[in-house]
Amino acid sequence: MSIISFSHVSKKYTGDVTALSEISLDINEGELVFLTGPSGAGKSTLLKLIAGMEKPSGGMLQVSGQDMRKLNRTTLPFLRRKLGLIMQQQRLLNDRNVLANVMLPLIISGATTLEAKERAMVALERVGMLGKAQALPRTLSGGEQQRVSIARAVVHKPRIILADEPTATLDRENGRMVLDMIEAFNRAGVTCVISTHDERLLQDADRIVQLTQGKLIGIRSSDSEVGA
Repeated sequence: MSIISFSHVSKKYTGDVTALSEISLDINEGELVFLTGPSGAGKSTLLKLIAGMEKPSGGMLQVSGQDMRKLNRTTLPFLRRKLGLIMQQQRLLNDRNVLANVMLPLIISGATTLEAKERAMVALERVGMLGKAQALPRTLSGGEQQRVSIARAVVHKPRIILADEPTATLDRENGRMVLDMIEAFNRAGVTCVISTHDERLLQDADRIVQLTQGKLIGIRSSDSEVGA
C-alpha cells in the first residue's frame, strides 16, 4: 500500500527554473528507498515536497493520505507528526543540551515535560547517546551530532523518515553507523526515503530511484531494473 504517491509532479522556482519534471512514483509503507543522482538532480527538492517544505507546481502528491497541494497552517503540523527529518546539516540548538534538543519536538506538539524527557531518553538510548544527554551539541563529534539528530527525528515515533545525504559529512565508519541506525527503524516498520550520492550505501535498499536534471530516469530493485 502506497504511503507516498507522486503522479506527474513538477516543481518550478522563480525564473522558470525546473527542479523536478513529471515525477511519477509510489513508495509503499515500510519500504527502504534510496534517491540517487548527481548534485542538482532534484533529490533534496523531492524530499522537501514530501515534508511539506515546498508545494508541487503541478501534478498530484499524496503523503499518508494528505493531498500536499492543500496543506495549510492547520493541517501541516498534523502531517509533520508523522515525519522524521534527518538533514545533512544537523541544526541542533547549541544553547540547549542534547536531551533538551531531542525533547523539543515533543514539547512543541504538546507533551508534558516529564513525558518528553522520558521518551527523549529512550530515543537517545536507542542511538547510543544516552551517556551524552547533558552535553552541548558543539562538544560532540560530527557522527555523534548526527546520531542525536536521528534521536530527535524518531522521538515522536514517525511513520516516515526522510534523510537528505545523512552521511555526506561523515567518515566511512560513522556513515555506516548512521545508516545502520536508520535501517533499524526501517526493520521496525518505518518507511525510509534517503538521498545519497554514495553507491556503497545502497546494498540494503528495497528500491533505488535514479534522478538526473529533475527527471526520474530509472528504478532499480534487488531483482529488476525499470527505465523511466
